[in-house]
Amino acid sequence: MIKPEHIDDILIYNGVVDFRKSIDGLSSLVQNELNENPFSKTLFLFFSRNRRKVKILYWDQSGFALWYKRLEKNKFNRPKSKDLKSLVINDNQLRMLLVGYDIWKMKPHETLCYEQVC
Repeated sequence: MIKPEHIDDILIYNGVVDFRKSIDGLSSLVQNELNENPFSKTLFLFFSRNRRKVKILYWDQSGFALWYKRLEKNKFNRPKSKDLKSLVINDNQLRMLLVGYDIWKMKPHETLCYEQVC
């Protein structure tokens, strides 16, 4: 997926979504459960219960757009915390998430602090 140019934020809904919902149902969820403006410059990601499907909703300046992906094998990784209703990610994390990386387990190399050279 190529992120539209007018999008500023990417927000993952951390709950389970009934995947029969389409634009109206998902935009209502954004407004009522997340207290977010569905017309904002935000991509909203929703995962199915079995994590094999993702829907991405956004306002495209003249109407809503809904993007859908279904994995034939494997599952998408979601945030582990049940306490969060939503989570903001960046462009790179979105790309990595959509191709299968677990962006929550990725860790940088250990920071090294030395006093002197051998």
